[in-house]
Amino acid sequence: MKKTFLLLLLFAFTLSSCEKDDICDANTPTTPRLVIEFYDFLNPSVLKNVSNLKVVGEGMTDGILFNGSQTTNGNTISIPLKTVGTSTTYSFTLNSGNPNPVLIDEDIIKFDYTTQELFVSRACGYKSIFTLDPTNPYTHTDATTANQKWIKFISVEKSNIENENETHIKIFF
Repeated sequence: MKKTFLLLLLFAFTLSSCEKDDICDANTPTTPRLVIEFYDFLNPSVLKNVSNLKVVGEGMTDGILFNGSQTTNGNTISIPLKTVGTSTTYSFTLNSGNPNPVLIDEDIIKFDYTTQELFVSRACGYKSIFTLDPTNPYTHTDATTANQKWIKFISVEKSNIENENETHIKIFF
């Protein structure tokens, strides 16, 4: 009787230590990226494909090349913002890789924001959401001395960056 009781007690302890696996579902919303759409400056209601756009984060050597003929949607990009700190700087190079250096144009945009961490779940941890600075959401400069910006105008559509299902920034060129 004692042996049966001890065996049942041991069995009960082994079952109580089991718990379900915590796996973060791939469909769980995570930290959103900044969604940017490109528009024709002369006809602001028309989306415009970007030709050989290279986007490089500050301090990085390699960037992402967005080529309108190779991507399914050459007028929209999504780029990450830093979760540590209050700003992220990117260089946007139009006609990157063109053999004629006169046609290559680089603009630099620094996005200023605040972050807030939200608990998603035990398996997924935290995600960050961003709020663009209401007084100065970005700083736009030209990387060359000619000071001819290829980006003519930037419009903030959504200051709160909580998901990737909407456009946050519109760039007109």
